[in-house]
Amino acid sequence: MSFVGISKGNWMPELVDMLALLTVAPKPGHTMGWRFGRPVGYEDFLTGVRTWRKLLRRTSGQAFALYLNDRIEFAVALFGAWAAGKTVYLPGDTLPATCAHLRQIVHGYLGEFASEWNPIVPAAQDEKADGEAFDYLNGDFVGLVLFTSGTTGAPQAIPKKLSQISQEVATLETQFGGLGRVDVITTVSHQHIYGLLFNVLWPLAARRAIHARSILLPQEFMAALAERDGLLVSSPAHLKRLSEHHAWAMMSNRLRAVFSSGGPLSFDVACDTKRLLGLVPIEVYGSSETGGIAWRQQHTRMDEAWTPMAGITCRIDSEEKVLEVRSPHLPDESWFRTADRALLLGDNRFVLKGRVDRIVKIEEKRISLTAIESELTTCPMVADARVIVMEGRRPRIAAFIVPSVIGRSKLAEVGKLVFNRILRAMLGQSIEPVGIPRIWRYLDALPTNAQGKTTHADLSALLDSKSSCPTLPLQRLLERDAHRAVFELTAPGDLFYFDGHFPGVPILAGVVQIQWVITCGRQCFDLRPVFRGIHALKFHRIIGPDKPFTLQLLHEPIKSCLSFKITSPVGTHTSGKVMFGASDV
Repeated sequence: MSFVGISKGNWMPELVDMLALLTVAPKPGHTMGWRFGRPVGYEDFLTGVRTWRKLLRRTSGQAFALYLNDRIEFAVALFGAWAAGKTVYLPGDTLPATCAHLRQIVHGYLGEFASEWNPIVPAAQDEKADGEAFDYLNGDFVGLVLFTSGTTGAPQAIPKKLSQISQEVATLETQFGGLGRVDVITTVSHQHIYGLLFNVLWPLAARRAIHARSILLPQEFMAALAERDGLLVSSPAHLKRLSEHHAWAMMSNRLRAVFSSGGPLSFDVACDTKRLLGLVPIEVYGSSETGGIAWRQQHTRMDEAWTPMAGITCRIDSEEKVLEVRSPHLPDESWFRTADRALLLGDNRFVLKGRVDRIVKIEEKRISLTAIESELTTCPMVADARVIVMEGRRPRIAAFIVPSVIGRSKLAEVGKLVFNRILRAMLGQSIEPVGIPRIWRYLDALPTNAQGKTTHADLSALLDSKSSCPTLPLQRLLERDAHRAVFELTAPGDLFYFDGHFPGVPILAGVVQIQWVITCGRQCFDLRPVFRGIHALKFHRIIGPDKPFTLQLLHEPIKSCLSFKITSPVGTHTSGKVMFGASDV
């Protein structure tokens, strides 16, 4: 099976069984990754693995949570833990609630966690690692515990044997091989199954170089592809936000393939990606439980069907028309029942028809949240929609709507109350009255986390019970490590703080910008409790409604300082340093 955008050259990758990765050396001088433009050699990788192995061998406990933003150091720590016989739990973030949940199931935290969780990192004495040879990793060992994305509720833990992961790495090379000696650049996190496989494990086994950090800006893509060919690992959340930029045309001849996962791409986004990057994305369908199941490339609107990957067998349950799969990536040979309805075509391909696991009971009526979303998105005034149930004495359905261009014009013309009625009337044609949303929010974009997922928690946070107008920005965490974080923020047009500031020309007040800086900073860093002042504050450009901007944060714990810069394509808007102190100072 060939793929448009993948070169079938003479060079074949040196695929290594992931279980043997530490025991099979590549050719001398092999570069396993790039950090700040500098190569990281395979021997450096092995030295780091030995350091983590030594540290964890003398650390009591079996289960450890791992979070490292640097992709190379993450790979080093992961294989070091496996070499030490430790099970790694992979959280999608390090938010306080996530860490508190992990405390019940792990014995320690590795990497970039807040100080209150006593994270373990190698010390100077650990760097003098022994030269003991590595063993072949045990395939029967449950070395990894992943978590579902949380899109339909609380994340669920999923244990994986190393043999399952190794088999999926081999499947990916069998299915998408022929890429050649390329770098792997990415916009998605490696703290979930898709990013872990495509950004770390598959490249390492195929001897392809990885980049330590995610690449998000056009200029960063240009720098990464200036001298070496690459493939891009991305998601719908990022691809649908690609902006017009001359960099894309300049680097398109360097790009071998574009992968996308995390949700189906619309045909329009697939076309825009082809126009901007020169390649139609290869979409990968799967889940944390099953790993990869199938793929597709939408060259035309007729290309909506998915083709199972090598070794995957699919069938459709006769009663609920649900897709079931049998896969070497699963713990055994039993059929796994997914939560996706599907239509099986004659050539073994299938078309997805929506999920079945989002059935809720409201006033004794079974209501499909997926059906509500499907009906909403068929309306020309709606570009995207999500609905969730807000629990309480009387459960209520909340709808989060991204209006289309037509819809936004209509919303501005008639106002929210009338617009709500229009959508409610449309839903009333096919949805039970108790299933029609009672709460409506209109957004410029659905909130997404670092994995490009829109979670139940993210949507719940947008519901402000104190006011019908939001007081917080639309927020997307782009990058984070121990001392640095990057957010994409948007001040929605109906922001509470735009009211009267100023009539006809809404401007985001400086005091609101500072509050958002502090709020985002406290989400990511262990800041001291008391605000002490602001230094070097400069306002360069105004910030208006509905225009995304980037907030860059740098935490300096020793100085109790949070440096920030707010930028957008037009330049710098605001910059400064927020100072904090202890409550008893």
